[in-house]
This record gives sequence, C-alpha cells and structure tokens, in this order.
Amino acid sequence: MTLTWTVLGLNLASVSLLMLIGWLVSLRPSNVTIVDSFWGLGFVLIAWLTLAFTDGYTPRQWLVAGLVTVWGVRLSLHLTRRNHGKGEDPRYARWRRQSGPGFWWTSLFKVFLLQAVFLWLIALALQAGIAAATPARLTWLDVWGALVWLAGFYFESVADRQLRQFKADPANRGRVLSHGLWAYCRHPNYFGEAVLWWGLFLPALATGAWWAVLSPLLITAVLLKMTGVPLTERLLLEKRPGYREYMATTNAFIPRFTKKGAHHETAHRLG
Repeated sequence: MTLTWTVLGLNLASVSLLMLIGWLVSLRPSNVTIVDSFWGLGFVLIAWLTLAFTDGYTPRQWLVAGLVTVWGVRLSLHLTRRNHGKGEDPRYARWRRQSGPGFWWTSLFKVFLLQAVFLWLIALALQAGIAAATPARLTWLDVWGALVWLAGFYFESVADRQLRQFKADPANRGRVLSHGLWAYCRHPNYFGEAVLWWGLFLPALATGAWWAVLSPLLITAVLLKMTGVPLTERLLLEKRPGYREYMATTNAFIPRFTKKGAHHETAHRLG
C-alpha cells in the first residue's frame, strides 16, 4: 500500500488518540504542559505506522523512521526532564486563567487536539518519504537529507544541553547564556529543529513528493512566527531586563558565526 487517504487518516486518528491520552493524564495535576512530552512521540508513532502500512523502499523507510525516532525520543525525554517538578508553562497558565473553570475541557481542543493536527501536517514529509516505493535506491537527496538532519540535530541537542547546564548552576541566576551555540543566535535549539525538518523533507523530495515542502515551511513558520521565538521572547523581555541588550547584539534565528567581544551578564531562559 502507498500513501493513501486511508493511511493518512489512520495516522491522524492515532496521533489524536495519543494526545487524548495526554489530555487525560493532564487532568489530575491540572497541568497541560505534559503535552510537550507527547509532541516528539507523536512523530515517532506516525513514522512507524506509515512504515508498517505502506510498501515503500525499505532502506529509505528505515532511514527516515530511524532519524525521526532518534529526534522524537530525545526531544520527549528532554522536555519531560525540563518540565518535571515545575508548574504549568506560563503560556498555558495564562490560557487557563482566561478560560476559567472550563479550561479542563477546552484544553482538549485548544491544546491537545490542535497540536495533533499540527503534528500530523508537519509529519507529511516523513509520511511521503517512508511510503514511496520509487526510486528504489537511495539518491543524493537522501544522503543530503541525512546530513542536513544531522546538522540540525546537533544544533538542537547541544543547545538544549548547554542551556540545561547553564541553568543548573546557581551562579548563573540572573544572567544570559551567551556562549557556546548561544553566542551565534538567540534560539539555536529552534534553528536546529527547523534545519532537521528541512533534512527530513529531502528524502520525500527524492521520491517526487515536492508538495511535502509544507512540512518544513510549517515548522519554520511555527518556530519563527507563532509559538516559538515570539512567545518565548515576550516572556523573556518581561522577566529579564538585560535580555534586550542580548537581542541587540545577537541574531534571533539564523546563526551569525562571528567572534563576540564580550558575554552578556543577564539571564536567559527558554520556554
């Protein structure tokens, strides 16, 4: 079976069920931040369901599913560890206050199922790449896709580790992380995530699925214009007076690989 509406529908239903489980788990602690832990796992679920129910070219199937699994599991573990023992994300807490007592119900649609739809749309590239039976060989686009994915994965995972280590040191309280990858742009983890999705698009392009460009375009738009950079920086500007100086000297998204004369001395905390 190739990528049909039946397979697409099965994947959407499955990831919606996964998010429904996440919603049920969130009810007892009244904390919808748990949705972050399910985000990466949703892509892993879609990848392996597509592999199981389509007859794509096996090496490409395993390549794409493997890359998605490594990324998705790492991201899920990272976000679970980051959020453990903390209160609800300020963005969700604001929605809870605005919605009143009925937020427990509206969060199913406004948070969990909405993210399921976005997840499914972003996953179109990996679904197309896994499902296609032709070309029945790995092409230079597949190879470049893996290399681009690797570069993005490096940026995202290393940036997350650097931020975690920085925040773990009490001496850094009230300071901005402006060394390591954070010296080159203000959101190297977001940049890395966008890059790796452009990498995952290339195997789909190798099969002729040019329309799957929607995936990297959508995730890039989400990170740049929606829930990524804008919301994060709004919170940081409210909490960190010195963050404005960091913004004036460092690119937001695209790294600028130039030497910086001095590190900033204010606090930077991501989402």
